[in-house]
Amino acid sequence: MKKDKKTALEKNTYVDLDVTDMTPDGSGVGRTAEGAVVFVPGALAGDRIRAKIIKTTSGYGVGRLEALLSPSPDRVEADCPQHGRCGGCCFSALRADAETRFKQKLVNDALRRIGGLTLECEGVETGARTHYRNKAVYPVAEDESGALCTGFFARRSHRIVRQESCLLENAAFPAVREAVTALLTARRIRAYDETTGKGLLRHIFLRASRSGELCVVLVVTDGDPKPFDGFADELTARCPTVKSVWLNVNAERTNVILGRACVKLWGEDCLTDTLCGRVFSISPLSFYQVNAEMAERLYAQAAAYAAPAPGDVLLDLYCGAGTIGLCAAGDGVRLFGTEIVPEAVENARENAHRNGRTEADTRFSLGDAAEGVEACRQAFGRVDVALVDPPRKGLTPDVTAALLACGAKRIVYISCNPATLARDLALLEAGPYRADRCRAFDLFPRTGHVETVVLLSKGEVDSKKIRVEFYLEDMDMSEFQDGATYAQIKEYVLEHSGLKVSNLYISQIKRKCGIEVGKNYNLPKSEDSRQPQCPPEKEKAIKAALKHFGII
Repeated sequence: MKKDKKTALEKNTYVDLDVTDMTPDGSGVGRTAEGAVVFVPGALAGDRIRAKIIKTTSGYGVGRLEALLSPSPDRVEADCPQHGRCGGCCFSALRADAETRFKQKLVNDALRRIGGLTLECEGVETGARTHYRNKAVYPVAEDESGALCTGFFARRSHRIVRQESCLLENAAFPAVREAVTALLTARRIRAYDETTGKGLLRHIFLRASRSGELCVVLVVTDGDPKPFDGFADELTARCPTVKSVWLNVNAERTNVILGRACVKLWGEDCLTDTLCGRVFSISPLSFYQVNAEMAERLYAQAAAYAAPAPGDVLLDLYCGAGTIGLCAAGDGVRLFGTEIVPEAVENARENAHRNGRTEADTRFSLGDAAEGVEACRQAFGRVDVALVDPPRKGLTPDVTAALLACGAKRIVYISCNPATLARDLALLEAGPYRADRCRAFDLFPRTGHVETVVLLSKGEVDSKKIRVEFYLEDMDMSEFQDGATYAQIKEYVLEHSGLKVSNLYISQIKRKCGIEVGKNYNLPKSEDSRQPQCPPEKEKAIKAALKHFGII
């Protein structure tokens, strides 16, 4: 049997472990008597387990849970029959209060280790743990008889685990999904096959409002509506709460779920929903939080942190359909939002009108978030308070630079990724802002995801005593661009593999993984000069660190 010299682990051998920590993807973390780190999917902190080593690297091992020798006091019986097979809920066997503690620790660890901040998360707000999702996307396959079926992807694979229902999905979804697959099977619609690239139907995408209205989107490889003539009539006869039926066209050989274009087959242009006393229109491609109950509480906290006063100008970057900004902007507050998805901007403008706002006090523009600050200044003259709710990758350097120069007295940062949140807060604290308050919200119970809201306030400076000029281009942005500093990556690699790696090696592996680094960070000084390349064992260790920090 092959033995890894660095970890002293042998593949296909067994180890007994005390699990001391967990990862957001649901793996328990333990150390062998020799100090080797082993990740075991399905193990929980507090478990004592026996694991079979199925993979070894220079920095760690991966084990398969073979026996639960002593269960954690936080372990409960999972109430989902597909637990352990489906890749959706990694914490179904974890007590709810333990999951809350884990998520608070996840945020605090990121703030401290990645951001180098003293800020601490004040707590995690929780709500319903079942049937909270108002949106679900189901991959489609064919069963042994050729009938269409749906389910969810197994952990770290594209193998579909068939499922009649899910504890997280809206309670109305199973009946609609069953009707869709039955009707399309009768029409001899074929499921898309990733291997061959053949087939028409890739996914079924469902959305629901709190009033019970449903939107059905069929993700297909061809936008020709002819195969679906009369389908909407058949579906609504079975499921009268369905208010619209769409095709979303994705003809690419890719893992990306949705294409850019939607074709309406029948029904309303948008669903209508209510949050924080405001009415919103939501189109199929608009960003909208999947957990309405907790989104309402999150937005209320964001609005309380923002606290715009009458006469203030509120900037909402990554505004989506305008939900957060419209919830936070009270009477007399001028609102400017920027969003890159055209349909979402249209929804935002309609939502502003629905909620009694006019162009005199509310504008939404189509464009990159980095352009939003200047566009807001052109529209309303200044920025007093800024709201940002970026995707998982966090703020780009251009957006960070614009925020640092915008002059806002407060910035409220809403994040779905603690690692990139911590990175961005460190950058903003390098300027005139200080992170004052932090609170987390569990919008995704039973999973490793958590939303965080942070208030940053601008420090008071007496211009008569001191004048500071701050230029972001003078900073080494590569230290923060991808979830952790180079020093933190080096420290992790040394601690877990005993290897020392250079900035050059880290930047080479980042580029290999498609991550941007400083423009000259790993380029040779001349075309004919030779440059050392990262050895394979160090590449593995660096990739392990990048995975740990949520970068890849």
